[in-house]
Amino acid sequence: MSKHNSTLRVAISGVLALAGTALASSAFAAADDDKEQCAGIAKAGMNDCATATNACHGHVTEEGNAMAWIYLPKGTCERIVGGHVVRVTDPTPKK
Repeated sequence: MSKHNSTLRVAISGVLALAGTALASSAFAAADDDKEQCAGIAKAGMNDCATATNACHGHVTEEGNAMAWIYLPKGTCERIVGGHVVRVTDPTPKK
């Protein structure tokens, strides 16, 4: 195989990898539109993001914490006892 063919194959592989990444990220963005943040139902250690009392996902120590939320398909949260929809944009605790 010539040096030119190797370079061409590497370039094509790179373009295909970038295209795959772009498609995957747009699919994840679409998936986020179909989800809501549901608080009050997370099991201990199973929250999806930070709350005012902890800095990371999975760090809630009690079950049913009113601030701890998880992602659920839209329309599901309101049907769960104790669940309420929240909209948290930056849940990082202030120091």
